[in-house]
Amino acid sequence: MYNSKLFAILQHFDKYEQNRCRKYIQSPYFNRSEELLLLYEAFLKVINGSKRNGGLDKPYLWSLLQPGAPYDDVRFRKYCSDLLKLVEGYLSQEIYESSLINKSINLIQSVGQRRIEKLYNSSVRSANRTLEKSELQSSFYYLKKFEVENRSYELDENKHTRTLRSNLDALNDNLDIFYFAEKLRYYCAALSNRFVTEKDYNVRFIHEIIQYIKENKIGEVLPISIYYRVLLTQQNEEETKNYYVLKKLLEEHALLFPQLEAMNIYISTINYCVRQINRGNQEFLKEIFELYEDLIKKEIIFLNDELSPWHFKNLVVVALRLGKYEWTEHFINTYSEKLPLAFRQNAISYNLAQVYFYQKKHEKVIELLREVEYEDVAYNLGSKAMLLATYYETDEMEPLYSLFESFRAYLNRHKDIPVNRRKNYGNLIRFTRKLTRIMPGDQSAIEKFKKELKETKNVASLNWLKEKLAELED
Repeated sequence: MYNSKLFAILQHFDKYEQNRCRKYIQSPYFNRSEELLLLYEAFLKVINGSKRNGGLDKPYLWSLLQPGAPYDDVRFRKYCSDLLKLVEGYLSQEIYESSLINKSINLIQSVGQRRIEKLYNSSVRSANRTLEKSELQSSFYYLKKFEVENRSYELDENKHTRTLRSNLDALNDNLDIFYFAEKLRYYCAALSNRFVTEKDYNVRFIHEIIQYIKENKIGEVLPISIYYRVLLTQQNEEETKNYYVLKKLLEEHALLFPQLEAMNIYISTINYCVRQINRGNQEFLKEIFELYEDLIKKEIIFLNDELSPWHFKNLVVVALRLGKYEWTEHFINTYSEKLPLAFRQNAISYNLAQVYFYQKKHEKVIELLREVEYEDVAYNLGSKAMLLATYYETDEMEPLYSLFESFRAYLNRHKDIPVNRRKNYGNLIRFTRKLTRIMPGDQSAIEKFKKELKETKNVASLNWLKEKLAELED
């Protein structure tokens, strides 16, 4: 039973949701079986830490449902199946209750099916008022407008008044906005995926849609305008004005999108900045920082009130590269409590180590990283690279050479690390080892190193290697 779907769902409920689900199961509208409530309570006792008696042992649970009756596996499985359906029904009901507009649209449909003509106009007005109060203006806002217009159109059909009043223009306009915005959204996702995979996607009618947007005012509608600019930043990387238009749109309107959708738009925008930096436009480092600041200010970055450890790490790196050491320490101390508990301590130690590395407080870096073995590959690779650089900076040759060997063994052992990433860090080890063998002022060795470094692709900590090489020239 511990591996059942039912247990997996109930494990995610806090005390508040447990109580709400209990009320749902107690409602005679949804359930008339007292046994299902008993079974639900038995699961909760185990989940809440009370494992007295038989826990989730099947015969024990059966004895709660049917005292004195011989165990019947078929009937017991039916009880479990019925309870699972009830709990799934509760999950669906919670979503339904959270959406006033869906309830309004369903009301229009219901009064139409029952031909309650007295409620036709008021139900449509109510749905439109609910839409007007909406704080969101994403493509799904226009989908809901279409659905209201569609239900209203059906009411007119019921009354046979289509010749007197037709909302076909509004119906089609809202459908077009939703469709165009969503096609752009997923076309942008397809283009973004091409940066990391060679898979080619077939997005039908996209070129016709783009041409229509160029030639008509529909491109001024917010969700279309946003995704059209995202598209232009992906197709025309050299033209930076599209980025600045997109950035302004996000600054002014990001909160009109659902949180996850808004976050994904920001990520696309940040990725554009990363590509600009890779092209040599270092001023876009400041742009990434400002985008992250905007995400924090608007609280978009805190999905489910949590901060992703990867965004936490990325922002720390960007801030440090901009020399914002005090800001970074304040950020770590202020927002580390937003990190998922399972990642929190490792993220704090790793990112504080980065701060100390940039501040050249090498003993603190070694103190934080020497004994830490991160479970996450990205953190592990980053910490080993940082420790490698720190040992070099402090002339700790014995631990440095020991790290060369253990780092290389780690790369060879973890075949799940992408090939390019393994090459990155393998080359970092190789070039750092070469650095240790070059005497200061040995111009011949320095030039040879420079040439080899320039001809080698996939090198981690490239800027640090160049910096150390420049020091040997002085």
